[in-house]
Amino acid sequence: MKKIEAIIRPFKLDEVKIALVNAGIVGMTVLEVRGFGRQKGQTERYRGSEYTVEFLQKLKIEIVVEDNQVDMVVEKIISAARTGEIGDGKIFISSVDSVIRIRTSEKDKLAI
Repeated sequence: MKKIEAIIRPFKLDEVKIALVNAGIVGMTVLEVRGFGRQKGQTERYRGSEYTVEFLQKLKIEIVVEDNQVDMVVEKIISAARTGEIGDGKIFISSVDSVIRIRTSEKDKLAI
């Protein structure tokens, strides 16, 4: 099993969710996060004053899938979240040793 963590622009959440649900992915966790990458923040204007926003708002989506679903899920996220501009985000993939559903004690594939 793999855990896919995707950092995306907030306004792309609905498109990513629809793409994943249509692909048969039934669960995900979404967190509001702040950070910066190559953008290094951005300069904004408010009432004539300039100020720098160092940490930009992003969303982090976490999904655990079977190994054979990773490429498909990554492709769905990329196609739905891409704008072509700097700041589209990143995808991280890591191994998951075990998953346990608390309610039923089901493990691994049954618990996803």
